[in-house]
Amino acid sequence: MTVEAETIRAEDPDGPVDRRAAAWPDRRRWLLPLLLVGGWLLATAWRIWLARHASMPFAHTDEDSYLNTARALAGGPGGFSSENETLRRIGYPLLIAPAFLLDREFLDTYLLVRVINAALNATVLPLAYLLGRRLLGLRSGPALAAAVGAATLPAVAFHATVAMTDAVLGPLLLAWLLAVHRLVDRPGPVAAAVCGALAGAAHLVHSRGVVVVAGSALLALALLVRRRLGPVPLLAAVLPVAVAALGNEAGVRLLGDTVHLLGNPASGNAVRALTSVRGLSQVLASVGTQLWYLTVVTFGLAGLAGAEAVTRVCRRGGDAARWTLGMALLTTVGVAVGAEVVLAGVPDRVPDAIYARYVQVFAPFWLLVGVGLLFGAAYRPLLRRVGVTVLLLVVGGTLIRLRLDHAEARGARLRWGGFSAPDLMALTDGWRQMRPLVGSAIGVAGCLLLVLVLAIRRPAARTGLLAVVLAALVVVNVATMQVITQRLIRPLAAAGTPVPSVTGLGSAHRSGSPPPSACPTSSGSTSATRSPGPRCRGSGTGRRPRRRWSSPAGRPASPATGTARGTASSGWAATRSGSGPRGGVGDNPAVTANATRRPREQCVDGMPRISERGGWRAPGKWG
Repeated sequence: MTVEAETIRAEDPDGPVDRRAAAWPDRRRWLLPLLLVGGWLLATAWRIWLARHASMPFAHTDEDSYLNTARALAGGPGGFSSENETLRRIGYPLLIAPAFLLDREFLDTYLLVRVINAALNATVLPLAYLLGRRLLGLRSGPALAAAVGAATLPAVAFHATVAMTDAVLGPLLLAWLLAVHRLVDRPGPVAAAVCGALAGAAHLVHSRGVVVVAGSALLALALLVRRRLGPVPLLAAVLPVAVAALGNEAGVRLLGDTVHLLGNPASGNAVRALTSVRGLSQVLASVGTQLWYLTVVTFGLAGLAGAEAVTRVCRRGGDAARWTLGMALLTTVGVAVGAEVVLAGVPDRVPDAIYARYVQVFAPFWLLVGVGLLFGAAYRPLLRRVGVTVLLLVVGGTLIRLRLDHAEARGARLRWGGFSAPDLMALTDGWRQMRPLVGSAIGVAGCLLLVLVLAIRRPAARTGLLAVVLAALVVVNVATMQVITQRLIRPLAAAGTPVPSVTGLGSAHRSGSPPPSACPTSSGSTSATRSPGPRCRGSGTGRRPRRRWSSPAGRPASPATGTARGTASSGWAATRSGSGPRGGVGDNPAVTANATRRPREQCVDGMPRISERGGWRAPGKWG
């Protein structure tokens, strides 16, 4: 070695090593954002792929309502909506309205809506990562793994396949809870404004946002009483909510009678549900079933998180994590109770065995908190929380089973169908009937597996096994969504897509009705178009005409069975009201509920129109 080299080494003996060590944090600083962006893109593509079979709406009548409202907001024709005046919201239709501004045929527009849904729904991944880091104090690796598990949950990913508010409510609630943590940790005008804006956005999207707004108001009041929030931050928190409420009212007035409401206002049943013994027991049973559902579909993790939240809320202290968990617990229970009270006001409503849609948006958060406990809580306290979770699962499953048996013995079967809880159906193979004991067994098995993993004393081995458990959770989530796609989404999409029969086409042409390349103008005459195709838009002189079937029922007869199509109720309602045991829907709920259903074909201004039953009259090749 030369003298110069010896001199350099003497002056800086660890120079190369230190430079490599210093370069690693720089690379790591760039690696994490790349992983988050790449994960978001991958999650978006996965959600779009899950909905590949649904070229037309199949979640009637909710999808119909939102799409018709979005089309009207974009300046197009109106339609019908299943909403009522009290619960009407324009936030989600306003979000997807730009898809209707491109003047494309409906198939392309609906694809754009699903892309918007997928992109927004996939933001659960980065938001869950931020919650894991800030709320739970996880390191980057465990936080990212937990975020992937939360982003692949079927409870949140399923709604990206349909044009419904739940596609955006999941990430919106995560963002709001993140803002709540920030507001409690560092109160200020900016944090208060962000928290208020997210609460206002939730109110603008769905009526569940009322619970979020109430939670934000209670939080602001509590911070004000503790003198942690001044007048300026308080005003910053309240103003966005007021703007959102006024904006929703202005949007409703702007629509006017363009969108006709079919929903009935709540009757006195909502009051009786809380004042009568039978009604109150129904509400409590429904709320308990929904909380049991969250524990099952997260394999016990939501139960651990709920027990931890109750424990922290009961303790004294003012740390941000305690306040955030308390707000999450309050909104989860509040939404479950509020949804059941509102549904109780629906006239002639048949009770559901479970209708978990309204609490599914909370599943990613509680799963995330449960994973955080696995990495941060001590063994003995965690073991006590596991015991509480197992007890709740066993008791809950037994009570639900007794409730189902009691309802069947009285001849009043509870409704159970594809949109009640699709992930629970896939996990328990409950396509014909609800299987609560199987669901409880799945949750208990998940808890026992966690106990075995956490019993390992060596930290490195325990962390490695937890990583394997999280990887297995992601695999199970993806597999569950694949089962839902094949058993529910694909059959429903196939049953709800208009496919004219050869017999119907021949009958239409023989009767002298116009061919598919011509359709009547607004005056009733037919006009030829420059090239035959599916679009039907513009004024009476320039749009593609509608197709009129010559059969007496206004649609082709079924070539397979000869049964007149369009005789069943809408797909959404039919799926939820099955005919199998305990309200089951047959071997395949989608096929059983929609086997006789085909919406009538009609093309008005290039867009499908909703019928009074909620079925789409869709243009296609024959529009």
